[in-house]
Amino acid sequence: MGASVEDSYSALDAARGHFAEATDFTIGIEEEFQILDRDTLLMTNRFEELRDACQAGALGEHVAGELIASEIEVKTGRGETFNDAALMLIERRRGLAEEAAKLGLLVGATGTHPTSPWQDQRIIDTPHYRIVEGTLRYIAWRNNTFGMHVHVGIRGADRAMAVANAMRAYVPELLALSCTSPWLEGRITHLRSTRTQIFTRMFPRCGIPDIFDDWDDYDRYVRFLLATGSIREHTEIWWTVRPHQSFGTIELRACDALPDLGESIALAAFQTALTARAARLYDAGELPAPTRARDLEENLWRALRWGMSRDLIDLDRRVAIPAADRVRALLADCAPEIEALDLQRWLAPLDGLIEHGDHASRWKARVEAGESMESIHAEQVAITIESASRLATEVR
Repeated sequence: MGASVEDSYSALDAARGHFAEATDFTIGIEEEFQILDRDTLLMTNRFEELRDACQAGALGEHVAGELIASEIEVKTGRGETFNDAALMLIERRRGLAEEAAKLGLLVGATGTHPTSPWQDQRIIDTPHYRIVEGTLRYIAWRNNTFGMHVHVGIRGADRAMAVANAMRAYVPELLALSCTSPWLEGRITHLRSTRTQIFTRMFPRCGIPDIFDDWDDYDRYVRFLLATGSIREHTEIWWTVRPHQSFGTIELRACDALPDLGESIALAAFQTALTARAARLYDAGELPAPTRARDLEENLWRALRWGMSRDLIDLDRRVAIPAADRVRALLADCAPEIEALDLQRWLAPLDGLIEHGDHASRWKARVEAGESMESIHAEQVAITIESASRLATEVR
């Protein structure tokens, strides 16, 4: 969610400069994990202990808190290329799993936990999260959710806002591919991304943002929020697509956390390609007008409710088509960026999500056929850890 800043106005003043100095298509990836008791696989409030162990080892500054004490975030840091970021993410997840194991813990990556009650989770004690809890109370307490965020460097503040406007259109497709949260509090919710419903529909300044004319338009909006006491720092803006003022990046926050690290990296590569394509179209003067929020919200509802199992709307043609066809069309559109940024080697795991659908739909069907949520979740925890070890071996 972000760290506190000492002077929000100064941070905003400096933001245009950060974008002016940014390098196109540098990459940072963040993954959020459940901290789990090894025996019960329930969430356990041991963030501080796990953080300290990680920071004393190779992970150093690449772990952070994320609202509750049963959650931990791993950050790649800046990768000059996507390949750099992917390799760092593999090492970060593998290192986290190893440090957790030393403490008798496991880590899991699904958008929500199937059974752990929110009442049992503790908010971590940091300046940022004291603000969040003090302001939101029940809304913060209920937000036991886990996602993946991707930062893509974009040079130029006005150009970055145009790219952010364009990237709003792809939130439904990215979410549909990533759905891993069909459950909550011991029940199948019949949503494919319960995480999105809880977080996006409850938090203020969340979900798909409005369209901004340029950086100055965005700047005026943030100053309005600060001046009226609506926020105390820009990190209280939690949109699904947002410019990150400190890094000179567009931050994409659409996806559920994914157990299989190969799929997580593939989705990050897809987001990178889409962002680079938007920048190319902007540079060529061919970037289409941004899509209206009300149209995108209709598609977002379809994605969080049904994942890849139903139609999504092709908003250019204004027709509903199978979600898999929509994703294939976007991948084809991004072919120049996939080649230029050497992304193809990482994209193969998307094929399974396109052909067989999102995981939440598959897990829901298994529960309805008689399997328990707990056994499926245990399987995904194992995949969370094993996929990191497997990829670490494969890329050596």
